[in-house]
Amino acid sequence: MPHHLPATPETVSFGTIDPGRAPALCLRPGDTVTMETLSGGRRNLPAAGGPGTPLRAHLEVLDAVPQGMGPHLLTGPVHVEGARPGDRLIVEIDSVELAQDYGWNAIEPGFGVFPDLAGEYASLTVPIDRARATAQLPWGPELALAPFFGILAVAPEGGPAGSVVPGPFGGNMDNRYCRAGARIAFPVFREGALFYAGDGHARQGDGEICDTALETALTGRFRFLLEPGTAPEAPEITHGTLAVTMDFDPDLNRAAETAARRMIDRLQAECGLSRQEAYRHCSLCADLRITQLVNRSKGVHCVLDLATLR
Repeated sequence: MPHHLPATPETVSFGTIDPGRAPALCLRPGDTVTMETLSGGRRNLPAAGGPGTPLRAHLEVLDAVPQGMGPHLLTGPVHVEGARPGDRLIVEIDSVELAQDYGWNAIEPGFGVFPDLAGEYASLTVPIDRARATAQLPWGPELALAPFFGILAVAPEGGPAGSVVPGPFGGNMDNRYCRAGARIAFPVFREGALFYAGDGHARQGDGEICDTALETALTGRFRFLLEPGTAPEAPEITHGTLAVTMDFDPDLNRAAETAARRMIDRLQAECGLSRQEAYRHCSLCADLRITQLVNRSKGVHCVLDLATLR
């Protein structure tokens, strides 16, 4: 059954993934929902007379919703009937659409890979051609866009979590594979799973070096499936023949080791390889990539083309 979840002051939270928040929508496994998401605070709105027109919904949310534990606007949560702790929630991203005619990128002292490079906070507005899916950068190039959701999350174990630091519940993963065509498995920690989406990115390089991507509002269509009792340790992604495992840790080496170990685990469980065979295969065919370095817990994802096993 299809559903629609608009971004309104009633359905958007500002910076907090809260297990106690009332569901914005309840649905059943197999249902789809089109979710509208918003992007940025007041200091990221386009300047008067400049490029870009803020969405009315964005202004209404900024007027009505106080900022919580982080800077991201999140739509949700979506309650999935029958989801219980220990289950696997599978979220299929059917489509991702650009929802406004601009994106923004901000630099700020104390943030990013080079925290001293920004002398002051500066938010740059970049025009987006939605029909052509391109953005015109002020220093010259026209970029082809590749939109994805920086934040996809289920409600975490324990109390509310801020929107900045990712974890086993997902959150601010900033993984470019969270795009149309992806199938993402989340561990369920709370009754109903309580799924959130936000932090739309029109384009980002691995690492998210200056702390922000080309941020923008996106609309996504998601399908929800449920597998009882098979929760993964952390979110796992399948995109076509590609398998992606992840980890987030303040120590980049630990994040890399865990992401690789989770891929070995996955090959054992899904492909019937012995542990040593999976270890060797990952060394030959898998890639360890830096997801992001800027969200306090750094991200690493391990990518393997499962076609190499055929």
